[in-house]
Amino acid sequence: MNLEQEIEKRKTFAIISHPDAGKTTLTEKFLLFGGAIKTAGAVKQNKIKKTATSDFMEIEKQRGISVATSVMGFEYKGKKVNILDTPGHKDFAEDTYRTLTAVDSVILVIDSVKGVETQTERLMEVCRMRNTPVIIFVNKMDREGRNPFEILDELEEKLQIQVRPLTWPISQGQSFQGVYNLYQKQLNLFEPDQTRITEQQIEIQGIEDPELDRWISETFADKLREEVELIEGVYEPFSKESYLDASLAPVFFGSAVNNFGIKEMLETFLDIAPSPEQRETDQRVVKASENKLTGFVFKIHANLDPNHRDRTAFFKICSGKFERNTFYYHTRLGKKMRFANPTQFMANEKNLIEDAWPGDVIGLYDNGNLKIGDTLTEGEELQFRGIPSFSPEIFKEVINRDPFKSKQLEKGLRQLTEEGVAQLFLQYGNRKILGTVGELQFDVIRFRLEHEYGAKCDFMPLRYFKAFWITPKDNNQYDEFLRRKSSVIAEDKEKHPVFFAESEWMLNVAKENYPGVMFHETSEFKTEGSS
Repeated sequence: MNLEQEIEKRKTFAIISHPDAGKTTLTEKFLLFGGAIKTAGAVKQNKIKKTATSDFMEIEKQRGISVATSVMGFEYKGKKVNILDTPGHKDFAEDTYRTLTAVDSVILVIDSVKGVETQTERLMEVCRMRNTPVIIFVNKMDREGRNPFEILDELEEKLQIQVRPLTWPISQGQSFQGVYNLYQKQLNLFEPDQTRITEQQIEIQGIEDPELDRWISETFADKLREEVELIEGVYEPFSKESYLDASLAPVFFGSAVNNFGIKEMLETFLDIAPSPEQRETDQRVVKASENKLTGFVFKIHANLDPNHRDRTAFFKICSGKFERNTFYYHTRLGKKMRFANPTQFMANEKNLIEDAWPGDVIGLYDNGNLKIGDTLTEGEELQFRGIPSFSPEIFKEVINRDPFKSKQLEKGLRQLTEEGVAQLFLQYGNRKILGTVGELQFDVIRFRLEHEYGAKCDFMPLRYFKAFWITPKDNNQYDEFLRRKSSVIAEDKEKHPVFFAESEWMLNVAKENYPGVMFHETSEFKTEGSS
């Protein structure tokens, strides 16, 4: 295949949602359709285990939540599908935001019982910032939940996007019958089956076909006809162009745990979702169809395999063809590197690959040269944009509990913060402060430091309101600010100065007294003015 065909074949997307909406379950069902696993929740020898395929870190298995982004690939009907399953828990939102920089579209999972939740709104804001096309899957229709029309209204109001149902539920909860596919004009009857693919699709000639009454009772058939008429009257007809420019979100209904309503969404997704196109850098726009390789690191994960102390960089290919053992230019370090063991992922299984194409996410074995946001090219000096660090909201000082393990603690903190689990700030040379979005990250860090690095630590809470990156508008004022505020100034991992504001009032006072200092809420100053 040539480059254009390889690009057209690929669909790279993230599944995002609020915790417990069914995102990881949906990921597994996609893998089931792709033949990547034979039965949901299964491992080798077809033994069933309780944790999902995409939750592979020890702490995820213990807590039953996803805390790291998993990358999985499979082939379905001639397309190469790359799924990035993200953590739903709000404490790990920053990992999800970074993941959204590496995808071409998104499937958003909504719980039909709870509707739109706060975390979902924040994720949608990031999609809007990047104009990412979104498909919505309303899950758990086999439970007593909200009225589907009510859910559609809430989606439009809270997510600020126009919606258009492409499938419609026939009742819900105990009396859930199935879905009518408005896109394909098919009837799909509900059969609960949690582990295998079942097909009960019935061809009917539109909603008026008398066949409909043969398969579902007259009461349900009449109600369905009434609701479909209302949908056709109220909602704009579906337009692929509106979906691709992120102004319209198609909506599907189903039950992920019972493997229902998934096939319609997957096949429609493959039909309408964008293939890799172009991406902005600090120099120019890079098109996927360019012959020369470009790409960036959006995630780093240490110890994916506890038996081998490895460190893997997740690399998104933006243009050209990646080849094993070929030298590529690392633009931040200004040096050439080659990768002997590039891998593709199937949850925690890695397969060695010879080449990869735009849209693919591959794992590059790394001994500390790569960081989040790094760009590789074939010699061109450019840097992909849009992978900033966000201002943390919780700050704690790291207290070493075992002085004999100082080196292990240093190494563990460095590697975990390079993964983006938290941000590390250094003060007075060696005082270490961790900043995170949520409390749960501290549990993850403590657990992983002990189990992966053999280091033990405590965290002492600090009463800071927020961290701000600072840059000078007036050098004299800036130098004076650094001198006077030295007790609340630290450096981030790139040695950029960061100001810890103790309260919103203190921040406003600092801004008034030092107009020559610019305060930034993210670490990406080039694309952001002062805030």
